[in-house]
Amino acid sequence: MTRTVLLVTHTGREEARQIAAKVIDKLSASGIAVRVMADERNDIDIPESDSRVTAVVAEGDPTAADDSELVVVIGGDGTILRGAEVARPSETPILGVNLGHVGFLAESEVDDLGFTVDHIVKRDYAVEERMTIDVTVRHDGAVIATGWALNEVSVEKASRERMLDVVAEIDGRALSRWGCDGVVMATPTGSTAYAFSAGGPVVWPEVEALLMVPISAHALFSRPLVVAPTSSMAVTIQHRTPGAVLWCDGRRAVELPAGARIEVCRGSQPVRLARLHEAPFTKRLVAKFALPVEGWRGARPRPPGPAHP
Repeated sequence: MTRTVLLVTHTGREEARQIAAKVIDKLSASGIAVRVMADERNDIDIPESDSRVTAVVAEGDPTAADDSELVVVIGGDGTILRGAEVARPSETPILGVNLGHVGFLAESEVDDLGFTVDHIVKRDYAVEERMTIDVTVRHDGAVIATGWALNEVSVEKASRERMLDVVAEIDGRALSRWGCDGVVMATPTGSTAYAFSAGGPVVWPEVEALLMVPISAHALFSRPLVVAPTSSMAVTIQHRTPGAVLWCDGRRAVELPAGARIEVCRGSQPVRLARLHEAPFTKRLVAKFALPVEGWRGARPRPPGPAHP
């Protein structure tokens, strides 16, 4: 059976288009079939007669990644989040090649392209599952929208002039009322994204938890919250608020009327990430955020002592 890889590329960048062409060359030379997104084929300059590309799939097609071994994404975290939308319905693992600034979701850098392709060819990678969140929006008791996110769901004010007036809720109990710029509800994966910028904690991806982080809240109690993965979170927009907007991973937006209730819980389906390195999350934090660690000498070995009974 022919091995197949689906390529998702940030074709707005010349570097990404060049890297995509190299990946196609290297994978094809190793006998691996390559699929590309329909709206990216011309940008990568792949003619219809090019035998290296075996199929073209449409954006939004839930079967786009079916029968693919990997979805290889070339770009930053935004492109990887787009790749997650493509890969999630078929539970296909994603492997990101970072061309962005931070690239927390990416597994390799562009300088490691040869290393990355070699590991794909050898199937030398591990796959880990990342928690997602599901969101339901209700108004007057009726469901008006549903969605999901890998990083976060954010409720934000629609205009700069007015704050949001919301009531936050955990597990069916009101927690606090906030006048704020918004509320971020995130996964551990998203703790280093928007939630981090809003002042939330960094949560190791192995920890199963949900986060609620108010943005610029005017309230006595407005601390970031970390709750159980089985918990439900909700934000109700009060009627005097003129309007708000819901964002899923900063990509998919829903306008929210006054009185809307946004309910968030653990997602029914995870996203799978392919990993080439077994480095601890601490190392990734230090590398991605360029944290100062000069002076660290590591753990000192303990002197030998009597054995404990």
